[in-house]
Amino acid sequence: MAFDAEQLRAALSLLLDEMEGEIEDRHEVYLRLTMLLNQMRAMNMPIPDDLAEMEADMSREFTAEAVDDAEPPKDGA
Repeated sequence: MAFDAEQLRAALSLLLDEMEGEIEDRHEVYLRLTMLLNQMRAMNMPIPDDLAEMEADMSREFTAEAVDDAEPPKDGA
């Protein structure tokens, strides 16, 4: 799905509005944010620093969760 610059701005605005309304699934927010920012990067559009930082923070958070989930449970026996 390719967007032009105006459609990307509108999609990003919609995502931010939804985030203010407390979207339940943080993974969905991360995936949508990453998709929009990657499309902006592909079009050589400037990425707002706060959104790039949010994307990086969420990436670290979900990577840490994945590592924790991959570790075998510690058996106390």
